[in-house]
Amino acid sequence: MVDYHAANQSYQYGPSSAGNGAGGGGSMGDYMAQEDDWDRDLLLDPAWEKQQRKTFTAWCNSHLRKAGTQIENIDEDFRDGLKLMLLLEVISGERLPKPERGKMRVHKINNVNKALDFIASKGVKLVSIGAEEIVDGNAKMTLGMIWTIILRFAIQDISVEETSAKEGLLLWCQRKTAPYKNVNVQNFHISWKDGLAFNALIHRHRPELIEYDKLRKDDPVTNLNNAFEVAEKYLDIPKMLDAEDIVGTLRPDEKAIMTYVSCFYHAFSGAQKAETAANRICKVLAVNQENEHLMEDYEKLASDLLEWIRRTIPWLEDRVPQKTIQEMQQKLEDFRDYRRVHKPPKVQEKCQLEINFNTLQTKLRLSNRPAFMPSEGKMVSDINNGWQHLEQAEKGYEEWLLNEIRRLERLDHLAEKFRQKASIHEAWTDGKEAMLKHRDYETATLSDIKALIRKHEAFESDLAAHQDRVEQIAAIAQELNELDYYDSHNVNTRCQKICDQWDALGSLTHSRREALEKTEKQLEAIDQLHLEYAKRAAPFNNWMESAMEDLQDMFIVHTIEEIEGLISAHDQFKSTLPDADREREAILAIHKEAQRIAESNHIKLSGSNPYTTVTPQIINSKWEKVQQLVPKRDHALLEEQSKQQSNEHLRRQFASQANVVGPWIQTKMEEIGRISIEMNGTLEDQLSHLKQYERSIVDYKPNLDLLEQQHQLIQEALIFDNKHTNYTMEHIRVGWEQLLTTIARTINEVENQILTRDAKGISQEQMQEFRASFNHFDKDHGGALGPEEFKACLISLGYDVENDRQGDAEFNRIMSLVDPNHSGLVTFQAFIDFMSRETTDTDTADQVIASFKVLAGDKNFITAEELRRELPPDQAEYCIARMAPYQGPDAVPGALDYKSFSTALYGESDL
Repeated sequence: MVDYHAANQSYQYGPSSAGNGAGGGGSMGDYMAQEDDWDRDLLLDPAWEKQQRKTFTAWCNSHLRKAGTQIENIDEDFRDGLKLMLLLEVISGERLPKPERGKMRVHKINNVNKALDFIASKGVKLVSIGAEEIVDGNAKMTLGMIWTIILRFAIQDISVEETSAKEGLLLWCQRKTAPYKNVNVQNFHISWKDGLAFNALIHRHRPELIEYDKLRKDDPVTNLNNAFEVAEKYLDIPKMLDAEDIVGTLRPDEKAIMTYVSCFYHAFSGAQKAETAANRICKVLAVNQENEHLMEDYEKLASDLLEWIRRTIPWLEDRVPQKTIQEMQQKLEDFRDYRRVHKPPKVQEKCQLEINFNTLQTKLRLSNRPAFMPSEGKMVSDINNGWQHLEQAEKGYEEWLLNEIRRLERLDHLAEKFRQKASIHEAWTDGKEAMLKHRDYETATLSDIKALIRKHEAFESDLAAHQDRVEQIAAIAQELNELDYYDSHNVNTRCQKICDQWDALGSLTHSRREALEKTEKQLEAIDQLHLEYAKRAAPFNNWMESAMEDLQDMFIVHTIEEIEGLISAHDQFKSTLPDADREREAILAIHKEAQRIAESNHIKLSGSNPYTTVTPQIINSKWEKVQQLVPKRDHALLEEQSKQQSNEHLRRQFASQANVVGPWIQTKMEEIGRISIEMNGTLEDQLSHLKQYERSIVDYKPNLDLLEQQHQLIQEALIFDNKHTNYTMEHIRVGWEQLLTTIARTINEVENQILTRDAKGISQEQMQEFRASFNHFDKDHGGALGPEEFKACLISLGYDVENDRQGDAEFNRIMSLVDPNHSGLVTFQAFIDFMSRETTDTDTADQVIASFKVLAGDKNFITAEELRRELPPDQAEYCIARMAPYQGPDAVPGALDYKSFSTALYGESDL
């Protein structure tokens, strides 16, 4: 140390602890570069110059007194360079070159140049400031030089959140004074005029020194004097300004205020350690709060989805059949609404739930927290099981609906057929019992008896012809019973009545024949012509009745081939009509011949043909009816043919769309699998590409909607099969849902990789190297590595896991980290988590405990007041609500246990 004082005065000292710039060099940043450019041509504002003189003089003396000296006049006392060099040694803790002791101007210039050279060696540009101006006592240049020294050694190294110099000091002031009313620090001039900011800085760090609540904003002089006096008395900060200097000027000098405030910063610099600790704790608590919020969201979403599934499955499993097609059609329409309206949002919720779960687990891993275990019954696997049960019930419900509709349609057809045949038969049997019971043969003549016998034979022929109809009626009734027709009771009652009546007719027919045969010897041959007419008229009449019945018979078909078969059969029937017409004319000719013979022989016939009730009028009437029914049948068949052609068009239309959409979905699924393996570019590029790919998939949704519309038309038309495609709407829906879920999961995987990369500080190059290494050994592109593949991957990255005892032990350790469930597979996410843990550092429970200990002033406990003072309000209350009372021997009332709380942050997920 050089002696700068009189012969009898010396002062030796070591490196100063008061200056903040002891050592170091380098650039001082943009702000200082601007301040160094000291304009020679402009004069300082007189008020500002006065403030700077006071402040800079006080600041210099706060350091020079450590060397046992001071200055009185800042212009004069630095002119010889001796005290200037001494000041620099005190604040830097370094030794400057030996000064020259001469009194000449050249000696003074040389000493000042040594000081300026030392300042320049610290990376400071001294623009426009030269030794001559200092030696000559240039006030402006001298003040500029002192300001440069203050910037370099008192302000430059101030840093808050990666800011520096002026911005760092301003941010520090804003943070420290933020809780105080009437304080709003935006600059280093007018924000300090009322003195409240100075008082707030002191109160924040030493609340016992200031009664802040008693200060008034409208009394700035009192406020400023109070702060300056307290700072000088208790904080060893000399008074650098007078309150009147600040209040009496429109805008206080910025450099003077900055210099004064920097002294407060350095006086309270010890509090920075506590602030750092508080920041660490805030960061950990913020992570925990966010994770708890995500857990609560998952639990609620899972509960809502499971409750919806629980409510929906019983509805789908309700298989109580309805009595009519209309009621079943309404059930089918309700089911379509469920498919179109109610289920799709739940599919999205299920996908979002899985994404939220994966994101939460990733965040927990990145913050060294244990994995999240949902409440019992709310695991992703539980939701998947419930969803699978739902879809099974859904599939069974749809099959049941369609089968029930087919059954009811069949039942309606059979019931109508039963009623039609029963009505025809009942009409035929009307009066037959009375006829068979009539004892007309007892008073009849011989010729009459013969006629009655022939008539009875004709009736028996007619009766035998109706046997098939009775059997058909019974068969239809039996089928209605087997198909559980809702009106089976009335059908059975009517059928039983027909059968009982049929048995009675058979018995009566047999009795009448016996009675007629007793008098057979008395009968004469019936007129052959009438008999021939009767014999031919009866079967022809039956044929016409059967033809009318067939022409009016209801039909049900489901394919174009079936209706074409009916049309072909009808065409064959029409081809028999000419022969039938000839038979009709032949029968009528017989009747005419009988009349001609009777007329020609003057025979008076006693009425209609005694052998039959089928008169020519009846034959002609029924023939005319047949002729009328043929074109009606033609029209009905053509209408059904048109309907089946329309159905065939719907089948082909659906198949054409399904045969495009189905393969498209399969192709997209394969492309997503390939994209997830062949990830190229940065993760952000991959994410952008995947989201574009997702939009292209979503844009394809109208094709699926069109297919749904076509499928609805098919169901409304009651079309139950489609030979033109192997794709059903159910297959398409399942494929589409899987496609949306797969692309969403792939995007989520990349987002989680970005989270891992950013949280762990992994570079893009490292991430690409990890991906390239993983893909190289993932030979089957399955997205996971087996143990041997993973070992080869580790070796390629420089890990010593060769086949010896030490290498095997290391490999087993790593496998326990990446495959804790012993599945035998290592996923890319597990691989990234392992590599990020290997290459980065994270907060630990011990680090959090150490941070709390700093805030607690090295105590084993912390108080609620300390937490509220050091942490933001929400995080302070978060800790207070969760910390247990401290039970140690040194406990005081209100003491809280921060150690167990910090351990719980990393050991439990349900604080």
